[in-house]
Amino acid sequence: MFSRFLSSLSSRSKSEVLLAPLAGTVIPLSEVRDSTFSSGALGDGVAIRPTGTTVVAPADGKVKAIFPTGHAVALHTDNGLDVLIHLGLDTYKLEGRHFTVHAQVGDTVKCGDVLIEFDRDAILAEGYDLTAPILICNAVEFSSIKGSVGETVHELDKLMTARER
Repeated sequence: MFSRFLSSLSSRSKSEVLLAPLAGTVIPLSEVRDSTFSSGALGDGVAIRPTGTTVVAPADGKVKAIFPTGHAVALHTDNGLDVLIHLGLDTYKLEGRHFTVHAQVGDTVKCGDVLIEFDRDAILAEGYDLTAPILICNAVEFSSIKGSVGETVHELDKLMTARER
């Protein structure tokens, strides 16, 4: 009987939690006005309409990529999530203006470490949509991903839960 109980515990799906890398209002990915993100082609997740000006590491992990324009960062978290944080739509056209990057590819980061700072007001003044897709790029490895849609989050509030297959 006890062995059956232990077996049932080990067969349960494990959940991984991803915290919010920036403050703002959480919206479904389907509402992002760029089909590259809203279609789920790059992964599953949510988007945040930012109210703050800082992007922090949403978990412990390693920086895998930082776009030269400073508008996006990719991480591999210690709990196995491949995360893309993309600040705004078409913000690559700013060519790095209004973004300050605080991490480099290969850096080991701790949850809460500052990755990018951005001038929210300047970006909005130039007419850019700052909606920030937060994607789990290896979503196919998980049976479900649930986000805190409709909520207002602060940095490091619970944002998404990914349940392993």
